[in-house]
Amino acid sequence: MGQIIEQNSEKHVEKSSAPSDSAAGDNDVSVAEPSAENSASLPSPVAEATAALPAHLRRLADRARGYVEASSSANTRKAYASDWKHFAAWCRRQNLSPLPPDPQIVGLYITALASGTAERGAKANSVSTIERRLSSLSWNCAQRGDQKLDRKDRHIATVLAGIRNTHAAPPRQKEAVLPEHLIAMLETLDRGTLRGMRDRAMLLVGFAGGLRRSEIVGLDCGRDQTEDGRGWVEILDKGLLVTLRGKTGWREVEIGRGSSDATCPVVAVESWIKFARVAKGPLFRRVRDQGRDVGPDRLNDREVARLVKRAALAAGIRGDLSEGERAEKFSGHSLRAGLASSAEVDERYVQKQLGHASAEMTRKYQRRRDRFRVNLTKASGL
Repeated sequence: MGQIIEQNSEKHVEKSSAPSDSAAGDNDVSVAEPSAENSASLPSPVAEATAALPAHLRRLADRARGYVEASSSANTRKAYASDWKHFAAWCRRQNLSPLPPDPQIVGLYITALASGTAERGAKANSVSTIERRLSSLSWNCAQRGDQKLDRKDRHIATVLAGIRNTHAAPPRQKEAVLPEHLIAMLETLDRGTLRGMRDRAMLLVGFAGGLRRSEIVGLDCGRDQTEDGRGWVEILDKGLLVTLRGKTGWREVEIGRGSSDATCPVVAVESWIKFARVAKGPLFRRVRDQGRDVGPDRLNDREVARLVKRAALAAGIRGDLSEGERAEKFSGHSLRAGLASSAEVDERYVQKQLGHASAEMTRKYQRRRDRFRVNLTKASGL
C-alpha cells in the first residue's frame, strides 16, 4: 500500500475536475465532468465495436446490444452502475483515476468502505455490501475490454480477508410471515375495494407460491403479453399454475386451492381479475381515481414490501417490538420465508416451489422452523 504515494503522480487527475473533500459534498456525485470513467451507464463491448461495422451490420449490432442488456436484470444493471459511480466519485475526491483498475487503489477503497470514511458522515458498509461493490467494479472493468481487475491480487484479497475477519456478522433474516400472521394481515384489508382485493391476491399468491416480490408484480394474465413480464398465470380446476422466468431459466410453480375461500389464493386472484376487469397484460396494477379504477401500469416491486410492512403493523404482529423495529423486521421476502418455514412437507417440495438451486438454501429456512424440535439436553438425560 505504501507504493500508492509514489504512484499517485501517475494516476493523478487534473484538479480542475477533481474537487477535494472540502470542495464537494460527499453525497454529491453529480459534480463530476462526464467521462467514460465516471459514467453511470454500463459499458458494452458491442457498443464500442458498432462504429467500425459496415452499415448493413449495424442493425444486428443494435439487436446484440439489446441482448447484452437482457443478460442481466434491470435491478442488477442499476446496482452495477450505481456502484461504479460511487467508486469513481471516491477516486475523484482522492485525485485518483478509476481506470486503469489498480488493485492498490481498490484495496484502499474497500478499506474506506469498511471504516466508514468513503464519504463524509457515511456509516461503515457491511461486508456483504463491500463484496457487492467489489463484484460491481470487477464486472464494470471487464466490460471495458482489457481493463480487468485482478481480485486475487494481494492488495485486494488480503484486505478483504481482514475485513471479513474483523467485521463479518451473521445475516439478519427478515421475519417470516406465518399462516396465522397472514390470516390476521388479510383481515386488515377491505374486501369491498379494488385495492383490498388486489392486496389480498398479492399476499396470498406471494405466500402460497413462495415468490419473490419482483416475481409477484412481474406476472401477466397470460403468455407473451408484455415485454417486461417475468411470467404468467393459468387458472385451472385444481389451482393456479404460475410460469416464471428466473436467472437459471423457466420454472413452473403450482399454487393449490385453499381450504376456504377466505384464504384461497386462487379465489383471490379470480376475484381481482373479475372486478378489476383485467383481461390482458400485467396482472397486478395500480388502483387510481380514489380506488374506483385500475390503470394499465404494472406495480413496482417495492409496493409488495410496503404492503407487507403495512399489513403486518396493522395486524399487530410482533407487538413486543416498537413500530420502527417491526417495520425493519418485515419485507416482501417475509412471504417467501413464511411458506418455507411453515410448510410441513419434504424439503424437496419446498426447494422446487422456491426455485432454490441447492437444498442447503432450503434447509436454512427449515432449520429455523425446526428449532428445539429435538432436545438433545433432555435426550442426554439432563
